[in-house]
Amino acid sequence: MITHPLAAAHWEPGVEQLLAVLNPWLVEQWQTCLVAAVNEPYYAPADDANGLHQIQFAHGYFNSALHELAHWCVAGEQRRLLPDFGYWYAPDGRDAAQQAAFEKVEVKPQAIEWHFAKACGRHFRVSVDNLSGEPTDSRPFQEGVRVQANQYLRDGLPARANALVVLMCQAYGTDRHKFRFQ
Repeated sequence: MITHPLAAAHWEPGVEQLLAVLNPWLVEQWQTCLVAAVNEPYYAPADDANGLHQIQFAHGYFNSALHELAHWCVAGEQRRLLPDFGYWYAPDGRDAAQQAAFEKVEVKPQAIEWHFAKACGRHFRVSVDNLSGEPTDSRPFQEGVRVQANQYLRDGLPARANALVVLMCQAYGTDRHKFRFQ
């Protein structure tokens, strides 16, 4: 059984269905589960106390689940053995250089997240995740996400992301052949 630190009563609408759709496949294929966490997102590799890897998403938010799942899809085999995939993370309040580094590693996950959102019939919004940081021009980042999402439309998604989109489209009745990122 998968336990969630955040009680289901506090989850955003639709999260329960998302977990019911995705977790059986994640557990069976990857010994991984998507978990509604009380705190900020975090990836916890399996250890002696927990036999499953955990993709923990923030506060029961649907789009946070999609975003963290996209990071999991980008992380390679070795990174999936490291806490938080071994990535650095500077929290909100980044200076321009830190924001540029953040945006560089966020293009692919956010492009995959766009595909996940479309598959679930949800709205997607590019996130610069730096509300109290040094102001920067987010348009190049937004354009990078758009270009990458369209490249995935043309050339195909990474295998795990593709399998998840197929599951989501089946569960939510969406048609991936109608996806368009303008």
